[in-house]
Amino acid sequence: MTANKCTIVPHLWYDTNAREAAAFYSSVFPDSGITHTTTLHDTPSGDCDIVSFRIWGQPFMAISAGPLFTFNPSVSFMVNYDPMRFDPSPSREANARDSLDEAWARLSEGGTVLMPIDEYPFSTRYGWIQDRYGLSWQLILSDPEGEPRPAIIPALLFTGNVCGKAEEAGAFYRSVFPGSVAGQLARYPAGMEPNREGTLMFSDFRLGKSWMVAMDSALDHGFAFNEAVSLMVHCDTQDEIDHYWSRLSSVPEAEQCGWCKDRYGLSWQIASRLAEAAMTSGDRKTIDRVTQAFLKMKKLDLAVLEKVCRRE
Repeated sequence: MTANKCTIVPHLWYDTNAREAAAFYSSVFPDSGITHTTTLHDTPSGDCDIVSFRIWGQPFMAISAGPLFTFNPSVSFMVNYDPMRFDPSPSREANARDSLDEAWARLSEGGTVLMPIDEYPFSTRYGWIQDRYGLSWQLILSDPEGEPRPAIIPALLFTGNVCGKAEEAGAFYRSVFPGSVAGQLARYPAGMEPNREGTLMFSDFRLGKSWMVAMDSALDHGFAFNEAVSLMVHCDTQDEIDHYWSRLSSVPEAEQCGWCKDRYGLSWQIASRLAEAAMTSGDRKTIDRVTQAFLKMKKLDLAVLEKVCRRE
């Protein structure tokens, strides 16, 4: 596999409002918009809308497939308001702060504040919020003197029986994805019980082309990773599919349609770029054939998908 090739795409599961949510996020953040929509027929959830969109340049996908899974803060999205992204230069910090506050106001409509927007030791402007759909966002005014990071980064909160494993998980994920690198790391000091000294208050790392954040929390949150947010890895070859599947799939009963769960309970989709192209082709017959083919699979079989895509 080619180093530094992979881009991870967050996939969001909604009951009925994937299109509505994608349009809302596109109105909140810059460089955002819906890129494609289609409907899958005859799935176990009936007809399902699939939406491809981007938020501040980061690709996302979403599906409306029934009330099976619910968002929680175990996976959130960190939004970096880096003053260096805003011009004119003399006003860039004020512009970044104003932009952050505008996004916070929009996300607050019908949402729930998890950490109030305020000044914290790690940032002069930060807040954590669940929006009207239940998806969690961490908005932060970044230090312009710090290392540059993308505007949108998925953030993993290791709680419950996986609390204390954020550092181990980061190392494991970096071993799976070629071209990965470690980033920042900050540990809990003594005196921050129930968090154990030495576990991770914050860390980030790059998997292929995509940055991730991982943190531990020993508080009694009552939530854990689930399928509401999964991470898609698009592959070109069966060898790539086999590699990621063999390393990431650790829960056999969760394997279905390219979905799997890793040893920490985080959900992944080991997907095919060929299938994605077919699903966005606009050819209804091809879309239906590909849908019925992958619904029968656990790990994707690229040879079967190729035959289905070629059939007229």
